[in-house]
Amino acid sequence: KMIALTKEMAGYTDPGKEVYDVLLDKYEEGMDSATIDRLFSKLKEVLIPLVKKILAAKQPDDTKFHAYFDPDDQRKVQDLLLSYIGFSKDAGQWGTALSMACSYFDLDCKVYMVKCSYEQKPFRREVMRTYGASVTPSPSMDTEVGRKILAEHPGTTGSLGCAISEAVEVATNTEGYRYVLGSVLSQVLLHQTVIGLETKAALDKYDITPDIIIGCAGGGSNLGGLVSPFIGEMLRGEKKYQVIAVEPASCPSLTRGKYAYDFCDTGKVCPLAKMYTLGSGFIPSPNHAGGLRYHGMSSVLSQLYADGLMEARSVEQTSVFKAAEQFARVEGILPAPESSHAIKVAIDEAMKCKETGEEKTIVFGLTGTGYFDMYAYESFHDGTMKDYIPTDEDLEPGFASLPKM
Repeated sequence: KMIALTKEMAGYTDPGKEVYDVLLDKYEEGMDSATIDRLFSKLKEVLIPLVKKILAAKQPDDTKFHAYFDPDDQRKVQDLLLSYIGFSKDAGQWGTALSMACSYFDLDCKVYMVKCSYEQKPFRREVMRTYGASVTPSPSMDTEVGRKILAEHPGTTGSLGCAISEAVEVATNTEGYRYVLGSVLSQVLLHQTVIGLETKAALDKYDITPDIIIGCAGGGSNLGGLVSPFIGEMLRGEKKYQVIAVEPASCPSLTRGKYAYDFCDTGKVCPLAKMYTLGSGFIPSPNHAGGLRYHGMSSVLSQLYADGLMEARSVEQTSVFKAAEQFARVEGILPAPESSHAIKVAIDEAMKCKETGEEKTIVFGLTGTGYFDMYAYESFHDGTMKDYIPTDEDLEPGFASLPKM
């Protein structure tokens, strides 16, 4: 009866439309059965042959998965693996998310936060502590690698590479600890693609095709997540976009780095990765208030950049905060400093169009708000924020430390 009544109601709602289209539109605006048919017809072209191939292949022995495992023993294993989680992230968003998740499952959580961000973003730090996490500014005297970094770079305000080294040391030397990174690695880019998929779905819904796609670039996870669905179209020969990665001039891994195998962390305890890098020993200038403090770049994005599918630009931090201020006054949104790198270049590209008379659709990633970054905004407004661009001589020690392959 309920099914019949629902169909009857749909018929009254829009008499000229197919019943199922009315119901689909109710739960997902703009969706209809024709769209679903197109989607699944494409999937069937790939999935049906794949399923037949799997069924025809020799089937693996899966008896072990049908065995009985005592639930109490399963919980003991879970507690052993997850009782402690050690991890790192530059600006604190990843630490905030994971500290919240750990609090739900009554797990201890230890965060190594880049010292510069620890000092410039005290409210982000306190959110993590509110959820029960302990937060340590990196580099610290708590670990062997932290003490070594401080001995070699007295007074340093750290980098993401330093925080990674400390978190990995704790995770590998303490019973029950596991290390979780929220940037750089390929699996992180994968779950960040929800950003690009939702962006693309929104654009497709309104029949909008972007000409330029812009994102901020530190370790690359956010940018990779934004642009991956669009670059997928480029790789398949379906579309052509201009993709721009924007990085700070004080930490220019793409625009001035070398494409080489390097350590992912300052302490050189992680495996080597091929990426654009300034050298694992490179420490960004301490006056850099805009985040994105990593010596290298995601291997995936590095390959795309090397293949010419993406371009890169570096911008100075005072111009970044000027763009952030302009954006806030127009849109009523206070952007995060990291996002403001993308905003700066989006404004530059829009001004070029104004000068040439061209019409272009520009998409950029607004990765977060800046309400936890008010010390950086204060520095900009007070005129104490300074720009720093490393010289070739400044970069040479980092390049000299690259592994000899």
